[in-house]
Formats: sequence, structure tokens, C-alpha cells
Amino acid sequence: MSSATASLFASIALATFGAMGLAYSLTHPGVVAAIANRLLAEAGVPLPAKPTKAKEPVIDVEQAQGARPGAVSIEAGAYGHFETEAEINGRSVDVMVDTGASLVALSYDDAENLGIFVRPSDFTGVAKTANGSARVAPVTISRISIGDITVRNVPAVVSERGKSDRTLLGMSFLGRLSRVEMRGRTLVLQE
Repeated sequence: MSSATASLFASIALATFGAMGLAYSLTHPGVVAAIANRLLAEAGVPLPAKPTKAKEPVIDVEQAQGARPGAVSIEAGAYGHFETEAEINGRSVDVMVDTGASLVALSYDDAENLGIFVRPSDFTGVAKTANGSARVAPVTISRISIGDITVRNVPAVVSERGKSDRTLLGMSFLGRLSRVEMRGRTLVLQE
């Protein structure tokens, strides 16, 4: 193989991997941001302070006017994620709304803080995540509330310890709502 041919193949391979990296970063901004933050921290670059608590849901303007009870609006955060505080089985927990998650997925630590305890033998499922595969334990959550919205008997999973650092509010909750709508950087949920 000539050096020109080898150079052409190397250029094509580099362009392909670059395009794959760009596509991944566009579809997984939170993962890419976490990697970038880790690299910056290792390089000694100071990072902006991380918020200590998710935002409270904002009551939808239509609800305030009495036209649509049970509606809440959630503003997108710095990386475009919709994070809020939910009440799960009567206890407060920070969640990220994730339409790509089939089920509500509790982090192991959040599950323990909520009084949901699972045994090693309960981890009978496997979930594909942005960080790879994780074993999960199926559970049913009695009640999840965000603002005036309440959904009962929600199928969920608990991720094995150390595999997830946040709780995801997936489609087993969102699919029970009458409306889930994006309005620019605002997510509107309607019971």
C-alpha cells in the first residue's frame, strides 16, 4: 500500500471517528459535560459551583389563571436537562426528566433515602445506560408528585450501587400524563 493510500485511509478513519464523537456529544450532553468537568478538574481548572438542589417546579401560567389545574413547567438547566424536585412516597428527591428512559430509575442512594431497600437477589434486570449496562431491581413506587401532579403505582427500577448518580423520571411516570410538551427551554407537564 502506498503512503498516499495509507494517508487517505487514515484521514477517512479520523473523520469517521470525529463524526461519531460529535454525534455522541450531541445526543449525550450530560455525559460529555461530566467527562469535560473531570478533565478540567484534573488539570486544576476551577469549575463553577454546582447547584446543591434542583429547582422547584414552576406552576404553569395557565394553572395560575385556573384554566388548567395540575400543570407544571420546568425550565431547562445549564446543560439543557430538565431537573426538578419530586416527592416520592412522601419524601423529597431531586430528579432529571428523561423521555429516553422507559421507567423511573432510582439511584441506589436515593432509593435507600426514600426507604426503598433492595437485596442483591432483587437485581434481576439489566438496563442499558449512557455509562454502559447496569443491573436493576424492579420496584413499584406508591406515589410520585411534582407540584400538583400525582401519579400512583408507578413501575420503576433501582440501579445497582454506584451505577447511577441521579434519579431519572422516565416514561412509566411521563406516559401517564395527558400532556408532555416542550416550549423552547420549558417542559410543560399536564396531569
